[in-house]
Order: sequence, then structure tokens, then C-alpha cells
Amino acid sequence: MSPSAGGLVVFLLSVQVIQSQDGWRVKYHQTDVCAVKGSRVDINCTYTHPPGIYYYDIKDRFWFTEEKYGEPVNLKTDSEYSDRVTYRCSSKSCYLIITDVRESDSAEYKFRFMTNKPGEKYTGSPGVTLSVTGLQVQVRRSNSTWLELTCHSSCVLSDRAEYYWYKNGEIIKRGIFSSSLLWFYRQIFLLFGSIFWSTFSCSG
Repeated sequence: MSPSAGGLVVFLLSVQVIQSQDGWRVKYHQTDVCAVKGSRVDINCTYTHPPGIYYYDIKDRFWFTEEKYGEPVNLKTDSEYSDRVTYRCSSKSCYLIITDVRESDSAEYKFRFMTNKPGEKYTGSPGVTLSVTGLQVQVRRSNSTWLELTCHSSCVLSDRAEYYWYKNGEIIKRGIFSSSLLWFYRQIFLLFGSIFWSTFSCSG
């Protein structure tokens, strides 16, 4: 994975349980997820069904954001997602993994599973809301000897989220968002050329 598609950026806000009266249930482990554009996102759920239904009875399990003709569209069949989406499912849980996330991926994601019997299907609704954000650099010249750069996102990221600082397109620092500050001392840059001719950026 390239630096620009760095670490997992998932923020856990709360646990949401959706359950029907007949024993069908989907439990999402996040209600809201914030991700940096270009990174990877994992969304997880667990699911249960009424007694008498076994693992081999489950015909299909998939995630979706949209419906077509009243039926959910499997993300793996969607050309916008097909080469970036992976499912890791077991008899009780299912992970949705999206790589190289885009701002257009911001949506509500729901899980559906169905058996080999007609009409036996269940969708966990409401689902998980994913917000994809870019990063912005804020510059503040504190005094005549140093410069502070700060990397900002439009939604709250996990402390585990990685970020990268670039100078003129090359990585100069890797860190964690809980300490997303980078300090430059002007005299160091004067040795290699003026700081005013440099371009700085950050990414997740």
C-alpha cells in the first residue's frame, strides 16, 4: 500500500443494533465512520437469524448503498466499487473493506443476507454512514525563526489514523493525527534554499 493510501481510519462513535421480532438481526459496530480520501476503510457487522437456519442455508451476503428496481445493488457488481471492495464474512459476521476511498464513496452502507428459501432475507437498516474527507494544510508563521504547519480534516478521525507530510511532493514525515504538528526551523531551510519556494501538503 502506498503512503497516500495509508492506515486504517475508522472512528467508533457508538454501537447500533437493529433487530426484528422474528429473530433476524444485524448489529453494526460503527454508526458513523470518517475516512481520509485515498485510505482504506473497514466496516463491520454481526448478524443472526431464527433457529433452524444453518450456515449452509445462507445463500448470499453483501453490502450496498443503492437500490435498483426495488432491490439492493451488491457493491461488488457496481463498477464504481468492484475493484476496490472486499468482503470477509463468516457464519456470524461480515466485514466490508474499501480501498482507495473517494469523496463520492460518502454514503450510508447497509448489509443484507438471505437464505436459499424464497422470501427469507433481511437488511440491517439504518446502516453505517461513511464520510470521506480530504486534508488541508494550515500555515502559521509564529516568529522569525520557525513555521508551524497543521493538517486538518472536516470530520473527526481516529487517533490511530496515519498522516504523511510532503515537501515538494516528497515524504518528509509520517505521524499520527493525535500529534499532527510539524515544525520547521528557518535556518535549516536556508541551507538548502529558501523555505518560501517550497510547497507543503499532507495526506492520509
